[in-house]
Amino acid sequence: MQWIQNQSQRNLDNLNNIRLDASRHFRNNKKECLKAKFEEIVTNHKIKNIRDLYRRIIYFKKGYSLELT
Repeated sequence: MQWIQNQSQRNLDNLNNIRLDASRHFRNNKKECLKAKFEEIVTNHKIKNIRDLYRRIIYFKKGYSLELT
């Protein structure tokens, strides 16, 4: 709230830096999550666990979400 109340250039720069850090954090989190899910698909394929393999493929078809299924 301090950044919004006192709109100096330094405060706006700090706010923008915090926003960039947050975006970077969530982007990296998404990459890690997708990488883990892909590794699960490869593992399920190698051990011929078809049911879990197709569940993970459906996950990728639906797209990224924060659900931990």
